[in-house]
Amino acid sequence: MRRLTLLAGALLLALPALARAQAAANAPPPPDSAKVHAAAADSAPGDSAKKEAPAAPNVLTALAGLTLSGYAEASYAVSNHPDGGTITGRLYDRFQNQFSLDAIKLVLDKSYDATKWDAGFHTDLLFGQNAAVLHSTGFALGDQGDITQLFVTLNVPTPNGNGLQLKAGKMVTLMGLEVIEDPSNPNWSEGNLFNYAENFTNVGVSAEYKWNKYMDTQLRIINGWDVVQDNNNGKSLMGRVGFYPDAASSIGLLGYYGPEETGTDRSKRAGGEILLNRTFGKTSLWLQGDYGHETAGPLLPDSTRGASWWGGSAWLAYSFTPTVQLALRGDYVDDQNGARTSGVLGYLSNTAQKFSSATATLNLKSWPHTLVRPEIRYDHSTLAAYGGRTNQVSFALSAAYLY
Repeated sequence: MRRLTLLAGALLLALPALARAQAAANAPPPPDSAKVHAAAADSAPGDSAKKEAPAAPNVLTALAGLTLSGYAEASYAVSNHPDGGTITGRLYDRFQNQFSLDAIKLVLDKSYDATKWDAGFHTDLLFGQNAAVLHSTGFALGDQGDITQLFVTLNVPTPNGNGLQLKAGKMVTLMGLEVIEDPSNPNWSEGNLFNYAENFTNVGVSAEYKWNKYMDTQLRIINGWDVVQDNNNGKSLMGRVGFYPDAASSIGLLGYYGPEETGTDRSKRAGGEILLNRTFGKTSLWLQGDYGHETAGPLLPDSTRGASWWGGSAWLAYSFTPTVQLALRGDYVDDQNGARTSGVLGYLSNTAQKFSSATATLNLKSWPHTLVRPEIRYDHSTLAAYGGRTNQVSFALSAAYLY
């Protein structure tokens, strides 16, 4: 806790300098210094042509390329069938009848030039009650803190000018539509696919390349799902191919394979995902499907047999005005052997469960830099998972300031 307090204090002391750096980064990029000096030599004869501006200190030179962004968020959630003080099956909105300090997020980014040999880095720091459910095994920044991303990017120039990006460190997953930063999602609460069919983060290396405006690829070798320190002796693979037929459509295909159980390489997890998107004027539609399988292993509900799961989700968002949007989501997950839900996020220990949800969220942007989101959600399970019942209705209200 003391280390977390010292880290937060250091960040607060650094904010004024970072804010000035962000303002400089938002200005038009400065010309190449070599070209400036050459132009001065051509146009200003005599001794003045030999004079150069004094070199900036190394620290200020480094800060000049940094950008600072993030958000702060608070919320309230309540369910009609809670299990004590929690809302079963939920991630961020798990606290029953409570005002929550969800998150304050700080993003530090140093961009790179894709047209030349260059490098950059990206770091996401998250503090608040959301961080507690995102921790990766093998690393801790306190109960209410997490480094969700910390990676270095090395750019290799390519003939098409897009560059090949080689990344090393901790990165968010390639899976799914929804992301950790919930203000970027169509709905406020995270859906069932995000919670149970996907991982949150990877630690490893990634090679990413945009072939042209119609196709890009990402390939990763990682320690595993949501681990910083590998929990076995094997490495996992995750790859994605994206297709963009036109400016209003996208198709994402993803696959993964590797050992994910602690202490054994024999049990392997494999699966795939498809994500489709289409925009029609003020309306956006997304469709996602996931399938996964894990061979028999000691951490499964039935260690003598393999386990499979699959699910699908659909989102529909309509913008009535630039400041008012309605987002609808429906999802369904069949956890055929209980591998993804048994004893997780308040669900009962089980060897099979089917569950679904329907969510409606209003995204209101009436105030500058602010997103206010009232939301209503219905959940159903084949188990008596919600306070002894098979369904629940919940209401939530969140407010986020984006900077």
